[in-house]
Amino acid sequence: MKKIEAIIKPFKLDEVKEALHEIGVSGITVTEAKGFGRQKGHTELYRGAEYVVDFLPKVKLEVVVSDGIAERTVEAIAAAAQTGRIGDGKIFVSPIEGALRIRTGEKDEDAI
Repeated sequence: MKKIEAIIKPFKLDEVKEALHEIGVSGITVTEAKGFGRQKGHTELYRGAEYVVDFLPKVKLEVVVSDGIAERTVEAIAAAAQTGRIGDGKIFVSPIEGALRIRTGEKDEDAI
C-alpha cells in the first residue's frame, strides 16, 4: 500500500476529486493548509497599505491506495492539478505498513 499526499491549489480540488473518482479511488482526506515554496508569497494592497502574504492557501489531499494503482493515482492528481504556473504543488508517495478499519476490524488492503 502507498500513501499519496498532494499539496495543490484550492480551486483545483474538484477536478482532482473527479479524476480520482474516475480511476476508482473512493476515499480521500482533504485538509486546508497554508504554505509556500518557490512561489515565496506575494504582496497585496489593503486599505492603501501594502503588505506581504507569506503563506498562500493550499489544499492537502491524502489517499491510501494499493500498490497496483499508486502510479495511476499520482498521474491522475498531477494531470488534474496542473495549471503550468508556479505554485501548482507537490505530490509525495510513502509506503504504508498497515491499515485497520475501526468499524469492522478489516486489515490492510481490505481496510482501504
